[in-house]
Amino acid sequence: MFHPPRSSTSQSTSASTSYGYGDYITITTSRPGTRRNTGRPSTARPRTGASTIARVEAQNVVCAIAESRGISPTVGLAFVNLDTAEAVLCQICDSQTFVRTVHKLKVYGPSEILIVSTAASPRSKLFSIIEENLEDIGSKLTLLDRRYWAESTGYEYIQSLAFKEDVEAIKVSVTGNYYAVCCMAAALKYIDLGMGMVFSLHSLRIRYEPSEGSMMIDVSTIYSLELVQNLRDPKSKDCLFGLLNETSTPMGARLLRSNILQPLTDPEVLNTRYAAVDDLTKKEELFFATQAALKNFLDADRILTALIITPSKPTLQTTEQSINHIIMLKQFINSVRPVFEALTGTKSVMLNNIREICAPENVAPVQELIDHVINEDTTYARQPLELRNQRTYAVKSGVNGLLDVARTTYKEATEDAYQHSNELSRKTQSVLTANTLADFKKRSTIFDSTSNMTQRASST
Repeated sequence: MFHPPRSSTSQSTSASTSYGYGDYITITTSRPGTRRNTGRPSTARPRTGASTIARVEAQNVVCAIAESRGISPTVGLAFVNLDTAEAVLCQICDSQTFVRTVHKLKVYGPSEILIVSTAASPRSKLFSIIEENLEDIGSKLTLLDRRYWAESTGYEYIQSLAFKEDVEAIKVSVTGNYYAVCCMAAALKYIDLGMGMVFSLHSLRIRYEPSEGSMMIDVSTIYSLELVQNLRDPKSKDCLFGLLNETSTPMGARLLRSNILQPLTDPEVLNTRYAAVDDLTKKEELFFATQAALKNFLDADRILTALIITPSKPTLQTTEQSINHIIMLKQFINSVRPVFEALTGTKSVMLNNIREICAPENVAPVQELIDHVINEDTTYARQPLELRNQRTYAVKSGVNGLLDVARTTYKEATEDAYQHSNELSRKTQSVLTANTLADFKKRSTIFDSTSNMTQRASST
């Protein structure tokens, strides 16, 4: 079990003193219900198929978990979504069966769960329950040394990674939630040193999610009512989420799914949403204009997250992806103004807040930086060849002399190859045509001979 640090050195299953892949053990179970208590880690990969209820699409979510001592244990959790650059901290006063903890894990569906290594030997009750539910969660279990669950490190991460205007508010909200802050430290330390990914300063959306303010739906109820997944065909859209999912953006689909699994109970928030829906239903022009503006939106969460997460060891592939992300950001910036214009005249407080966020002056500094370097006609393309061409000519001429020289050389080489291809085509066209005709005549002769033999055989 996990408890506040003492002056003595805590026990550890790690042999190394520096953080690395030798410091933790990965444990996964392919059949949790039949596994024997041998103490040896399994090498099987976790199943991430139809049983996972939490994700709209495959997401990379790291979860750290810690447990206090006591009859009614307090459980701390921290979920860090590497695709949306969001961190959620929770601290739950749970029961001996850890129903609320398992529910949180199944709602967020982490791809990896981090737990203190001392919980595995001897096995704590929380460790055993999580291990039994790994298949349903679609996750793998990783053991880390206890020293990475450090409250001071967690507060340092909040101070350096949270938005500047939110730092003090987050500190107030997590005050007294020791285990949640420790889990935050472990998750981010693992992402940094174990996965080789670093968040830029003041770029991570951090929020504390209290146990109040939302409804807890039992996992068996989620399955039996087919809230987010059809019982007969997991890939079918015949479920509540599939029927309601008329969203125009991936962000909207994720929010809808989250609200179905964890419905809000705060009257103030609900009334604000009802007012926005009422405004959209009564004003058709507002509704259709907003819908049209959102259709050109890319996945903003993934785009912005890709820009703020930097790999420890850049490669050619990561460099190309960075250019792709800038092109996608350009398209995203161009999609913001239509939303601002579409929401003109709304009386809803929520829609007015969204309109203020999408105001041109808010994106103008980024727009100027992009326009200064990137060509105006550069757009994001889904076809690999077209996207490569967009990358090659994305940067304006004159920005970088070496790039201009390399681009000119590339253009000349491409033109030479094209001309050479045309010359070869002209020289070999007559030969190819003659060979094609000869081959056609040969095939026709064989076909005629076969037909004649078949007719003779049938007549006899």
